[in-house]
Amino acid sequence: MDVGGTKVAVALLDGTTLADSLLEPTAVDDPRALLDQISRMVRELGDVSAVGVGVPSVIRIADGKVMSTTNIAAFRDVALRDALTERLGVPVHVDNDGNLATLSEAWDDDLRLLYRSLVGVTVGTGIGSGIVLDGRPLHGSRTSAVELGHLTISADPTDGAPPAGTAPLPTSLEHWASGRALDRLALARGFSDGSAVTDAAQTGDPRAIDALRILGERVGIGIASLITLLEPEVVVVGGGVSRAGELLVGPAREAARRLLLPGLGTDTEIRVAQHGPRAGVRGAALLARIEESTAR
Repeated sequence: MDVGGTKVAVALLDGTTLADSLLEPTAVDDPRALLDQISRMVRELGDVSAVGVGVPSVIRIADGKVMSTTNIAAFRDVALRDALTERLGVPVHVDNDGNLATLSEAWDDDLRLLYRSLVGVTVGTGIGSGIVLDGRPLHGSRTSAVELGHLTISADPTDGAPPAGTAPLPTSLEHWASGRALDRLALARGFSDGSAVTDAAQTGDPRAIDALRILGERVGIGIASLITLLEPEVVVVGGGVSRAGELLVGPAREAARRLLLPGLGTDTEIRVAQHGPRAGVRGAALLARIEESTAR
């Protein structure tokens, strides 16, 4: 189950086969309605042995509670794992959606581990991210962590730290490099939104190509920070905006290389994610499979 700010996607993993996803608009404002929606969509798949759920939120790992979220009002301070376990009667495993999209890229279709260290960046309505080490998502001491979108990239420290504010802060990567940021770049160039910019760039419009270059280079700032910290084998860029492909990832790659300490990350591959809009449900199913296998 992949629960996003605009849609809920659910799919069944049977052995190594992931079925087609079922999609519905997200009931974003009412916690009970959203929990009921998720439960109903899972039941429509038939009998299942476990459920994995990805949400665009900070998750308390100890009990699967949503601590905060920016795109789904219904999920703020909700004991998601316990509520769904009670409704469904099977084990439920909850994690941040960026972690799970990254997990999807770490395993192949035969559930064989491809990379020991992998970082994922999802560029959609917001900025998501995840780190997978030895086939499992990396977490903080208490929460799902790895909130790259809220990394500070543009603060002026001349007079000290910037003031507190509401997320995403204007100093954050999410403010500068998300789908919303692309919408702003689009409007400034006479396009209706970020999607229109991507369409125009793919036909060769220089204004649109430049807008994606700017956004890509901003994403590259975040990628450079991640490589500086971890130097993973691979960094993948996914999310809705990644349909721009190399028009986005090319500038991100070039900017990251330019900002890195010489010699660092020279073998790190930076590329477009392979699983597209299926990454979230695929990663959620893998989470359930991995956690249940470990528990046995």
